[in-house]
Amino acid sequence: MRIIPAIDIIGGKCVRLSKGDYETKKVYSEDPLEMAKKFEAHGVEYLHLVDLDGAKSSHIVNYKVLEQIAGGTSLMVDFGGGLKSDEDLRIAFESGARQVTGGSIAVKDKEVFLGWLREYGPERIILGADAKDEKIAVSGWQEGTGEELIPFIRMYQEEGVKYVICTDIDRDGMLEGPSADLYRKILEKTRDESRSGINLIASGGISSMDDLYSLQTLGCEGAILGKAIYENRISMKELESYILTA
Repeated sequence: MRIIPAIDIIGGKCVRLSKGDYETKKVYSEDPLEMAKKFEAHGVEYLHLVDLDGAKSSHIVNYKVLEQIAGGTSLMVDFGGGLKSDEDLRIAFESGARQVTGGSIAVKDKEVFLGWLREYGPERIILGADAKDEKIAVSGWQEGTGEELIPFIRMYQEEGVKYVICTDIDRDGMLEGPSADLYRKILEKTRDESRSGINLIASGGISSMDDLYSLQTLGCEGAILGKAIYENRISMKELESYILTA
């Protein structure tokens, strides 16, 4: 299972939220590039970079941070937040993103998202499926929808999506464990005789190495870690050992 630390950006700084609430913002680093280098020094190869300013606005905002990290490290960065147009996508890829995550756009403008999928392919376009009570939320999780999570994922699976990041919003930043039951259900519902299954990336609530082993056993392809690292619930040495023995 891939280990994917997260760096969330507000105002160019590395922050974490609880349950997606911007009022709970806590700054962990003034220098996201230095944080990314620290991950890389411990064997990390992947990074989940989220433009929280962009997620609340109508366009990408913190692409300069992406540019710095992509240029200053060898990390394979997936970038999300604020990708609402073909121009935003162009900026993200030109700034060094290896993959991008489309969440709000996949709900609000299916044709644009499908156009990205066709042009860049399913290896580079990740579906962001973030949910509260198994219903999709968008716009930096500030806006709920009536879209049911699993049918939403299955619809895009039929269109060729291979990678899905799913965050249970109620778990995010709470260090209370991931939504194992939800991920089990998603994997079961997207794997049958006519489907080869998706690469499910779990996000939210991870608080210990035991949580990572549980997600690996479930069959998750990747796990995104945030506050567990920043609050030293999981040490860099532990991550390094996990990566080396994977």
